[in-house]
Amino acid sequence: MRRLNTLLATVVAMGIVGSALAEDQKPGAKALFNGKNLDGWSYHLVDPNVKMEDVWRVEDGVLICKGAPLGYLVTKDAFKDFCLVVEWRWPAGKEAGNSGVLLRISGEPIGFMPRCVEAQLKHGSAGDIWAFRGFSLTGPEDRLRKVENHKELGTFVGVGKLKAAEKEQGEWNRYVIKLVGDKITVEVNGEKLSEATGLDAVAGPIGLQSEGGEIHFRKVELLPLDAK
Repeated sequence: MRRLNTLLATVVAMGIVGSALAEDQKPGAKALFNGKNLDGWSYHLVDPNVKMEDVWRVEDGVLICKGAPLGYLVTKDAFKDFCLVVEWRWPAGKEAGNSGVLLRISGEPIGFMPRCVEAQLKHGSAGDIWAFRGFSLTGPEDRLRKVENHKELGTFVGVGKLKAAEKEQGEWNRYVIKLVGDKITVEVNGEKLSEATGLDAVAGPIGLQSEGGEIHFRKVELLPLDAK
């Protein structure tokens, strides 16, 4: 009887653990941020005298970016086709700033923004898509945007979001970004907000920007492309 009770307890415990894994670790998922440290990441800052730990730190499972100086945290691995989940918030009680999820980063760093396509994180603009440093992008004419002769970024193009879907400051938001071949689609908090085509189909690292405001991340995770 004792052996049976022990076996039953083990089965129950395994069931509980299995449920927890089903919630947080979907089959085939790959956590780029492990909630503990910045293993697997490197960085680029416009001030070469500033260290990574001066800008980014991990507290209670949350990655906190101070926002200055300008630059980005970047994965050591490169990725081409993927579904990426990023959960972020702008902390309550502080001025919300700017940031972005940088994708298919290619070439050497240039200033604070590399050649890449970006899923915008600027407060009030999440869901916008931008392409920098000559990265190719096209989209619906009614939402296609072009900025010329920017002092630091030159000319760049993008696609504006359909509507606002961000939550209030202090609340967590969820990005789902899917890149396949030359196409990108983005969702914010379950709402499909924009898509673009004509992207350069190249593999590159993924980055998280430091761009002028404290921002928090609690999940940066790759899912299988067929994930719902």
